[in-house]
Amino acid sequence: MHDPTTNQPDGQTEPAQPRLIPAKRSRFSWIWILPIAAALVGASLVLRNWMLTGPRITISFDSAEGLAVDQTKLRYREVDVGTISDIQVSPDRKGVLVTAQLERDGSEFITQKDTRFWVVRPRLGLSGVSGLGTLLSGVYIGVDAPFEVNKKGEQLDFVGLESPPEVTSGRAGKRYVLTAPELGSLDLGSPLYYKGIQVGQVSSYELNEEGNGVRVQVFVDAPNDKFVTQGSRFWNVSGVNMSLDSTGFNVRTHSLVSALAGGLAFDQMEGEPTDVAQADSQYELFPTQERAMAEPDGPAVELRFHFHQSVRGLVPGSKVEFRGLELGQVYDVDLEFDFERKRFFALVKARIYPQRFGRLYERVVEARPDEKDPMSALFKPMVERGLRGQLRPASLITGQQYIALEFFDKAPEADFDENAKPLVVPVIAGDFDRLQEQVSDIVTKIAAIPFDQIGKNLQSGLTELGQVLKQLDKTTVPQLNGALKSMDAAVQKLGAMLDSDSSFNTSVDQTLSELKRSLRSLRDLSDTLQSQPSAVLRGRSPDVLPEPAP
Repeated sequence: MHDPTTNQPDGQTEPAQPRLIPAKRSRFSWIWILPIAAALVGASLVLRNWMLTGPRITISFDSAEGLAVDQTKLRYREVDVGTISDIQVSPDRKGVLVTAQLERDGSEFITQKDTRFWVVRPRLGLSGVSGLGTLLSGVYIGVDAPFEVNKKGEQLDFVGLESPPEVTSGRAGKRYVLTAPELGSLDLGSPLYYKGIQVGQVSSYELNEEGNGVRVQVFVDAPNDKFVTQGSRFWNVSGVNMSLDSTGFNVRTHSLVSALAGGLAFDQMEGEPTDVAQADSQYELFPTQERAMAEPDGPAVELRFHFHQSVRGLVPGSKVEFRGLELGQVYDVDLEFDFERKRFFALVKARIYPQRFGRLYERVVEARPDEKDPMSALFKPMVERGLRGQLRPASLITGQQYIALEFFDKAPEADFDENAKPLVVPVIAGDFDRLQEQVSDIVTKIAAIPFDQIGKNLQSGLTELGQVLKQLDKTTVPQLNGALKSMDAAVQKLGAMLDSDSSFNTSVDQTLSELKRSLRSLRDLSDTLQSQPSAVLRGRSPDVLPEPAP
């Protein structure tokens, strides 16, 4: 067998044959750079969006007026904190459910229990015009979150407000609660004054649990909240206060805002504690400043009055006075029937404050410490001395009346049950009613006069008088004329006798001269008898002549 290697010369080797080695191919293709980069960018965007996106919350409103998906923002202190992502009608169809996507930053303080939401739109309120910026930017949802973060857990479902809150969270100041029988003209935002300066406002109001009054919450801004003390008194300054008294017609108003929209005021009561009040302290809201700053009245006591006369003008709120001092007020007037007397009467119910009797009531309480009802011990001796209730006019213009408790010396005896609850105070007819009775008696007596018979008798007398006058004219008048003529002649003769040249005057002058001389002689005789009484028997002693001087 031929060996190819034997054909080569000795000492030479055959060169190696070239060997094909396949080139190594790269497993990475540059075409994948763009998809990978896009995926990384997308992932980063998703991660960033997840990191920036907060939770979703649902807010219920009455309507979605002005709201739009992906357009309407949620703003906290004018900073966007979320966007509306969905709007649906609520399952009960009584409102709408607005879903909002919050941002991650700040979402922990928004998703709290006391967070409030409302739609910001142009509004006209007591504090002025608000939301005018929404005319250009569109409406948005305002957010008011608690100032302190609640760590008890987040809340995602909320009920939106239909109007902005008057006081937002974080506002420095304190809230106080006022109680009153009715709200009156107060409203949200009504101002609260101290010394004539506005220091707060009404933040909310509601009915109390019993439904017989209201609870008004007011907010006082710092640092003025330090003026609200434990002894502060609050009163209503709403509207215009008009009164008519002995000084004339008085008109008083606190400010134009309070006159139109209501308002409140407060001040410190003298003698009351001056410690600064704590937040949420409760006070009574008085209707007027006079009532608020009056001395404490103590517990009230009910009285009853039975009036058998007209009580027109006596209404709830009419005063009950004793010697001109107000003891209390009437709170009800009813119509009752007395089956024994078979007549109607007015049952007047009143509340008085015994402490307004002053030292008198205190003495009764001190003298009878075991007495359960000091009012009975107080009223019994007073009724025995003539204390009665009487209706009197409070104003002749309006016709209003009040009840006066006064002592009457000639008051008729009346029954008084000291054990009655409440006490029934005896009454007496008013001065006007007694005047009516007197006038009625006079009219009755006048009606009993027989005017017809008197008229007939008067006519008969006048007829007889006419006949007598005719007789006098026929007989007496001629005789009277003759007598007058004779009298005239006598007067003429008397005038002739009194003439200065007549002998009668001469005789009268002589007679008067003789009378003068006689009187002079009598005077001399009287002087002589007075100085020499013995001259009656011995005669008059001779006159002693004066001796000449040496």
